[in-house]
Amino acid sequence: MSKKKARVTLSQVAEHAGVSRATASLIVRNSPNIKDSTRDKVLASMEELGYVYDRVAANLRGQSSTTVGLIITDIANPFFAELLVGVHSRLEEEGYTVILGTTFDSEDKQKKLISTMMEHRVGGIILCPVSDSSSINMEKLKNWNLSIVTAVREIEGLPCDYVGINYLEGTKMAARHLIDKGHKRIAFVGGNSESSAWKNRKKGFEQAHEEAGIAVIESLIVESSAERVGGVEAIERVMAEPDPPSAVFCFNDLVAFGAIEALRNAGYEPGKDIAVVGFDNVEASATLSYPPLTTISSHAKEIGSKAADLLHHRIQNKGEEENQRIILPPDIVIRAST
Repeated sequence: MSKKKARVTLSQVAEHAGVSRATASLIVRNSPNIKDSTRDKVLASMEELGYVYDRVAANLRGQSSTTVGLIITDIANPFFAELLVGVHSRLEEEGYTVILGTTFDSEDKQKKLISTMMEHRVGGIILCPVSDSSSINMEKLKNWNLSIVTAVREIEGLPCDYVGINYLEGTKMAARHLIDKGHKRIAFVGGNSESSAWKNRKKGFEQAHEEAGIAVIESLIVESSAERVGGVEAIERVMAEPDPPSAVFCFNDLVAFGAIEALRNAGYEPGKDIAVVGFDNVEASATLSYPPLTTISSHAKEIGSKAADLLHHRIQNKGEEENQRIILPPDIVIRAST
């Protein structure tokens, strides 16, 4: 049986490169105060010797961590892909390494991911909570003295920083747009009613109807998964009503893509026979959707960037300031689907 090869140490790298260990340490921590020629020499020695930076040990020595966690619900959703870009680009500027986890909207998976990230001694977590997150379970994070920023969805009663969009106002924009087009039977499809994002969307939907003097038709409010297949299933239900809707507001763009598919399969022409509005303004809503989708822009990349800023600030200034709540304004993008 072959003997396991010993891990290459930073001291060995420094000796090989002909520099002090302190200089080599500055280079692995991306210090800007090192000449390029010295940096290149040390990096070449690391490559030749097969050195791997032991980040956990470094965090223990320094009593801080440059590794942070990002937990999202669905990496297949383009909204979260855009949010991820915002988080990564901002945190990498500050020298952090980001560990990504996906919950698929399962609270059990969320708990396991948080525990795993704690085991890796992350310095903080950006959490896009699952729909039915328990504030009691989330409170444990604060007891662990972990810096945490929630994004996209809020958890009522959890004292932490939050970044999101004004879902209520965004949905009012969407519903007003449809009402101004003359629609009175408007469906609201997709999403989970346990989610704060869904609840705020529903409030905006109701307020727009109330301000226009139009009744909300409860049978046209249908929950489903916030995915393309959810949009298909929800449309099949609302279009089976004795008096189907003339317009559909969808929880997000993925639901809207499924709604458009289901309407076309049922013999309707989306954008002419029935109007469809989405929420998020992912890239595919303009480039791949047919017809191009009218939608609410929720600025995913900016949410990610601002959440990253808050997390970095919180890690650097633990307990020194009150929690911040950043709510970004939405925009409506009108295209051919309405």
